[in-house]
Amino acid sequence: MITLWAYVFAVVSATVSWQPWQHLSGVFDLAGPRSDGRLVAAAGGRLFLVATDGAIAPFADGQGGYQVASGPEAYLDVSPGLHVGSANCNFARDDVFVIRPTPPIGITRVDPQGHATNFVDLTGVDSLNGIVFDTVGRFDHRLLVSGLRNQHSTIVAVDCKGGVVTITSTAPSLEGGFAVAPAGFGTHAGELVAPDENSGAIWTVSATGRSELLVASGIPHGGDIGVESAAFVPSGFTAHGGTAYVSDRATPNNPHVGTDNLLRMPASDVLAAGVRDGDLVVVAEGGALTIDVRCAESCTSTVIVSTGTSAHIEGHLVIRANSPRPAPSSLPAVADLGSQRNQLLVRLAIGAVIAAVLAAVVVLRARRARRR
Repeated sequence: MITLWAYVFAVVSATVSWQPWQHLSGVFDLAGPRSDGRLVAAAGGRLFLVATDGAIAPFADGQGGYQVASGPEAYLDVSPGLHVGSANCNFARDDVFVIRPTPPIGITRVDPQGHATNFVDLTGVDSLNGIVFDTVGRFDHRLLVSGLRNQHSTIVAVDCKGGVVTITSTAPSLEGGFAVAPAGFGTHAGELVAPDENSGAIWTVSATGRSELLVASGIPHGGDIGVESAAFVPSGFTAHGGTAYVSDRATPNNPHVGTDNLLRMPASDVLAAGVRDGDLVVVAEGGALTIDVRCAESCTSTVIVSTGTSAHIEGHLVIRANSPRPAPSSLPAVADLGSQRNQLLVRLAIGAVIAAVLAAVVVLRARRARRR
């Protein structure tokens, strides 16, 4: 017998969906936001800035900027400004780091002014297919990058001076939009979280290189079908609202042909599906099916978008919370206003009494004068 809650949840998950927002030809990844609130999008071998109102502007397209061949999935991430203790240096705020999945394999850095330079070359892998900043600290706030060799993933941590440390070379095959688990995510807090579209599994990789199955997604899997994009719901999303964004790349001659749109989902829909701050949300490449993963002592997954579409999801999922509304300008306390009003009333009353006394004196003197 189906419970009322299960019925309500089934109805909600059947109606919640990703909505087309802005068209961007060749789009396949998103990251950010930058300190100015804009997201950085990768599309057709170029970079773009995307504002919350949907305005899209070219980025790093001038002399010395960034432009590569369209096609390879050169995923990116935006530096939030982090200190790496072991290297005693800082990643500059708003620098963009983009993987080079084909030779010369490595990472390109693009500064906020749009100047692109080689950050580091990487060896020992056949390609690169994932990148994310460790914003929690278990990996010393370094840049985590994955590459494939012999059907296994190599995970390296890159510091702000370009120093490279291999975390593991025996992780499962991973690819797509990676995330790092926040402090409240059970025993996996601070670990790298990465999807495997071929098996449908979602894996974690610890700072010591241990790989562990987080959860089986329970949705269709396989190349260009399974789990692709992962992100954690940030603190404040439930209280202040926000929006989730993901890329839908046009892919001709594919069962999921895509639309070259940025897709979005408002907080009202995300929360109506039962998602809360700190949860892991994962979107499948084929059809944008979406699950919510919640971990405490154990992890459970729940489908929140159950109806597939023609969408072809690529790269990172970005979930941003609105900033809290500013407090209203200070006004005098109600007690002060009341005190001022009471003082005025007292003064008026005293004035009225004095006026009445003076009037009575005048009347009395007038009567005495008449008697005389």
